[in-house]
Amino acid sequence: MYGLVCLPLVPVRATYNERSEMTSQLLFGEFVQIIEKEEKWIFIINEKDNYSGWVDVKMIKPISESVYEKGKNSSKTILSNTFNTVKNLQTNQIMHLPAGSILYNLKEDIFELGEDKWQIIDKQISKNDFINEEKIVEIAKSYLNAPYLWGGKSVLGIDCSGLTQVVFSIIDYILPRNASQQAQIGKQIDFLIDVLPGDLAFFGDEADRITHVGIMIDNSHIIHSSGWVKIESIDSHGIISSLTGEYSHKLRVIKRILN
Repeated sequence: MYGLVCLPLVPVRATYNERSEMTSQLLFGEFVQIIEKEEKWIFIINEKDNYSGWVDVKMIKPISESVYEKGKNSSKTILSNTFNTVKNLQTNQIMHLPAGSILYNLKEDIFELGEDKWQIIDKQISKNDFINEEKIVEIAKSYLNAPYLWGGKSVLGIDCSGLTQVVFSIIDYILPRNASQQAQIGKQIDFLIDVLPGDLAFFGDEADRITHVGIMIDNSHIIHSSGWVKIESIDSHGIISSLTGEYSHKLRVIKRILN
């Protein structure tokens, strides 16, 4: 079975309980596979990044395989503005969407989602013709001062790997959900002097587990979500806290995702 996300943000939880830990969020326009149902909950796999978890059944629109295949083969437009306003032309209701949301078959200002037609009110969207290292940093900076939220993926609350995943999704590059998974891809950069804007820096604990990630601005500054999304200094040892002047995260590896 398949489902479609027709709401701005849908929480994904560790277990089928509203009090359970939120581990991630689904964005408008994402497809999911429905694997299992338990009372009023469904266990899903996000088609975009293969991340799985439990979702309230009311928050996912069931769709047929034919609708799923049509959507997967449709042209896609990824929203880059932190907030975007759309209107359902059937119900005439307004909805506000976060960056990273997906529009299908956008023609002028009209797009389809499942069997519904929508109109986008503001048209700030991603364009592949300006993808470069500086653009990644520009997108990341639009999240400055967003509060840290475990599992979050919007400007209203976002975690460290959620920030990197959403920023790269806006330029149509799909990263895994967790920092430890993201650290497995890309080309290793051995020295800070060789860093380019948009490289990802990964940080770990004493057991060498990757626990944190941020986006390099240059070879001495990083933007990351820790308490809130902020820019801090970094050297070969790690991130230097702007509050205490001490090291807050120990640097493990730097990876270049884009060639």
